[in-house]
Amino acid sequence: MDEVRLIEVKEDIRADNEKKADGLRSQLKAEKTLLMNLMSSPGAGKTTLLMKSIGMIKDEIKVGVMEADIDSKVDAEKMVAQGIPAIQLRTGGFCHLDANMVEQGLGAMDVKGLDLIIIENVGNLVCPAEFDTGAVLNAMLLSVPEGDDKPLKYPLMFSICDVLIVTKTDYLSLSDFDMEAVKERAKKLNSNIKIFEISAKSGDGLEAWTDWLKNEVLTFVK
Repeated sequence: MDEVRLIEVKEDIRADNEKKADGLRSQLKAEKTLLMNLMSSPGAGKTTLLMKSIGMIKDEIKVGVMEADIDSKVDAEKMVAQGIPAIQLRTGGFCHLDANMVEQGLGAMDVKGLDLIIIENVGNLVCPAEFDTGAVLNAMLLSVPEGDDKPLKYPLMFSICDVLIVTKTDYLSLSDFDMEAVKERAKKLNSNIKIFEISAKSGDGLEAWTDWLKNEVLTFVK
């Protein structure tokens, strides 16, 4: 009997995705559009943070949003209701976006008119960290109610992100969340990670975060 050949399909898929992601980065660089990938657990507050943040920078930065969920159009509808250009990607069971999915989304957007496109990835701390979307910046939210042990449980997510936003800080007085422990654990995994402490509800920390984001975009599009 002939020996059965074993093909590492997963490796091939990743290689194709990396190539596609690099192509998207080159394309968007030429368009002077910065693509940011925002990730978190479900319910961490991505949509609320985005609406508040975009509201603070929209007079200087033209922003579009690419929402991703397994089902529904809820988040995209919230964005559009606030006057924010948005499309919804329905993954149909996939727990992440990859570069091919993002390319399809970009095809439905007026990229030339945007300085910044933000991907609100599927709520998950595992799968989205494993796939390059073509983004220039990777950011993640960690909400205080989730606990301070997430860098220990999901190290890859913290390792690949440029920015960590610790959100829902208005819950700090109601929990035993250790902010310094989170910072230490995150820095151990990624010494260059930028960390912001934010409450979208009270507005604390939003200005520092949006000022940083605005500067990143304006520097990129020059």
